[in-house]
Amino acid sequence: MAGRFLGLFKPIGRVLPEIKKPERKVSFNEKIFWTGLVLVIFLVMAQIPLYGVSSSAADNFSQLRVIFASNRGTLMELGIGPIVTAGLILQLLAGSSIIQCDMSDPEDRGLFTIASKVFSIGLTGIQAAAYIISGMYGSLTGGVMLIIFLQLIATGVVVMLMDELVQKGWGLGSGISLFIMAGVAQSIFWDTFSPGTGLFVGALSAFVNRVNPFNGSNSFTIFSFGTIQGTYPTLLGFFATIGIFMGVIYLNGIRIELPMSYAGYKGFRSRYPIKLLYVSNLPVIFASALFANVYFFSQLLWSQLGRPAPGTNLLFRVIGDFSYNATTNAVAPVGGLAYLTTAPSNIIQVVADPFRAAFYLGVIVAFCAVFSLIWLEVGGLGPSKVAQQLMDSGMQIPGYRRSGRPIEAVLKRYIPIVTVLGGIIVGITAAGADFLGAFGTGTGILLSVGIIYQYYELLMRERAAEMFPAFRRIIGE
Repeated sequence: MAGRFLGLFKPIGRVLPEIKKPERKVSFNEKIFWTGLVLVIFLVMAQIPLYGVSSSAADNFSQLRVIFASNRGTLMELGIGPIVTAGLILQLLAGSSIIQCDMSDPEDRGLFTIASKVFSIGLTGIQAAAYIISGMYGSLTGGVMLIIFLQLIATGVVVMLMDELVQKGWGLGSGISLFIMAGVAQSIFWDTFSPGTGLFVGALSAFVNRVNPFNGSNSFTIFSFGTIQGTYPTLLGFFATIGIFMGVIYLNGIRIELPMSYAGYKGFRSRYPIKLLYVSNLPVIFASALFANVYFFSQLLWSQLGRPAPGTNLLFRVIGDFSYNATTNAVAPVGGLAYLTTAPSNIIQVVADPFRAAFYLGVIVAFCAVFSLIWLEVGGLGPSKVAQQLMDSGMQIPGYRRSGRPIEAVLKRYIPIVTVLGGIIVGITAAGADFLGAFGTGTGILLSVGIIYQYYELLMRERAAEMFPAFRRIIGE
């Protein structure tokens, strides 16, 4: 039965827009089509400018946009931020038992989805209003404010429905994952190959055009973290990106394999893999969403209270002090939680403020470990749930009687430890990549590699199921 809190959303579910599950088996090629169409729509919306917004305004959230698939001044201004934040809030409430939710109950699961959609739309409205009120788009008339607000709300609903379309079986994987991967890929490509524009240039373009031993340029400056006008990506970041990609691919392949056998097929053996990154990269998404909201709302409050000078207000010395450049209209964190929970973007910043780097590393590792344990239960990945799933599929551990308790006891030896260890490794990897100036941010690289790996497994499974229909019974489709 649904808890009292989730029960409040039942009437709202009747009026919310919804994508229905397919009533027939969707073919592999059709899934590819819908997934590709959703991706194209997302990329187009990321290039359509918001009506009434000046394109010359400074972007004060550029470091946070990669993982939220957002683009300054376009319909995708908010990206997937509200959806991820809504999911984070509800998962924390459910994981801490503040709200009652049994994800094995179809009714509870449906109400949880409705609550997520309501929270997503609500947070989209809150963030859209905050962007407008904070003066991010400059001085606007009431009519233009309303038009911008409605554009952002409509886009948020479309993004939510596209994600639902993919997840409910019309496409492959998750729309959110697809958008994150596209955003990270764009950022890496731009940081690597972008031609010089006067304000920005890709690392390889800078190396070829400005770091040429035949024209007397200083190659050591660019290679050793130096930048021209402080805006160019470096070759160190380029090599760090390649190294982190390879490292994360290796980590995704590390696993413990438990021997299993099928009770109904004597002698038929199998293995159950427990990956080192057992809960994937979800903890780092939640941690990044939390840090991004600290940054966003502290800057909003700072803007509304007159933009006090750094160090002059006790409140902002705690939650986040900012400096304002009137020439470029740019805002940057210089103190407080907003500063400490924003990763240094290169080695120079790490050396300049080692306390900030150490604090960020400690906080992101701690939050990734905690969120890993929370998701273990909320996501149905705990030893008891996995043991029940294995029992239902007719599997058992050789040498043990066919019962859920022995399987659960064996899983408890590995899953909690691997979960915490995986969360710690993910946090260290994300922070380390940021410290080296990797393109697409450390979190973005982690997410994109994990998403590509998941899509590879999904494509192989879908293809096998398409070619061998009997295989669907084994994988539970």
